[in-house]
Amino acid sequence: MTISNRPARLRRVQLSTPGSSEKMLAKAAASAADHVFCDLEDAVAPSAKIGARDLIADALNNLDWGKKTRCVRINDVTTPWCHDDIITVVEKAGRNIDTIMLTKPRNAADVMFLHHMLSQLEQKLGLERQIGIEVLIEEVEALQNVEEIATCSGRMECLIFGMGDYSASQGIDTRAIGEGGAYPGDIFHYARFRVTMAARAAGIDAVDGPFGNFKSEDAYCAQAIQARSLGMVGKWAIHPAQIPWALNVFTPAPDAIAHARKLEAAYQEAEAMGLGAAQVDGAMIDAATVRLVRNTLVKADLIGI
Repeated sequence: MTISNRPARLRRVQLSTPGSSEKMLAKAAASAADHVFCDLEDAVAPSAKIGARDLIADALNNLDWGKKTRCVRINDVTTPWCHDDIITVVEKAGRNIDTIMLTKPRNAADVMFLHHMLSQLEQKLGLERQIGIEVLIEEVEALQNVEEIATCSGRMECLIFGMGDYSASQGIDTRAIGEGGAYPGDIFHYARFRVTMAARAAGIDAVDGPFGNFKSEDAYCAQAIQARSLGMVGKWAIHPAQIPWALNVFTPAPDAIAHARKLEAAYQEAEAMGLGAAQVDGAMIDAATVRLVRNTLVKADLIGI
């Protein structure tokens, strides 16, 4: 699949918001989150799913979302709701939707169902701006097929590791969502690593999923730091209290940004002189060093700091 020009979006924190609650949708729009996904899946009871579509469309059209990424999480392709989730929210609020998050795909064909639906709706409605796709990797089949999922659509922007449903899919024994059980070490390391590698290879974002204990800042931040260390760009917040924790972890520190800019400037100066390396504060830097710090600078520029 030919890769389209993907917009650069901040995903330091993705806030989960039940689409059946006008009050929570309003609070989400006013929050400090980079990204809000209005949920039609797990956070909405089956009896409320149809009505939630209209509530979400109304919120997207009439609330001030600032610079947030506006996302709708839809039900998976095996459910009776997926088809109408897509049609209703895009027909009623397509101009105010940045991305749609697909739950529980097992292979690229599941993603392409959404891709083709969006293409048809955009043509029908005359939408000038392409709606992106974000995908939850939360089934064992999805992890097996993660590379083809990551590259199957030019709309693809983000892979999210959904450890809750993934645990159920694999039969993992955990204490709570996001927390490992008796397994020695990090039970989710392989899955996080593979999702991140597939995303990076495809030139898209990787995001870590939920942490159920929204009262434990230390445990949440420990998980977020591990995700950041692997190359993920953000983490979910299932409660507004988790928003500042994620922002703190995934926002580069001022001294790190200043140091990165200093290294880049020194290397550019050396390069202009025909040199392949430079010395900064007693250490040698080269192209590989600058490539590392560019990750910090790209994020800093996107944040505007």
